[in-house]
Amino acid sequence: MKVTLNIVGAVLVLFGAIWFLQGINVLPGSFMTGQIRWAVYGGIAVVAGLALLFVANRGRVDGRR
Repeated sequence: MKVTLNIVGAVLVLFGAIWFLQGINVLPGSFMTGQIRWAVYGGIAVVAGLALLFVANRGRVDGRR
């Protein structure tokens, strides 16, 4: 389960960053370029991915992982 959460979290961060950069017109060449909606979606995806990575890698209360 930990590996799956790490993979999904990393993919969300990667795609979210791409969507965000396209939304703010930094990465051209897509229908998403220059549309703020995709910057918002990307920001949400990055935050969700970071949350998944945090949950997957946090230690347990009793000290075991």
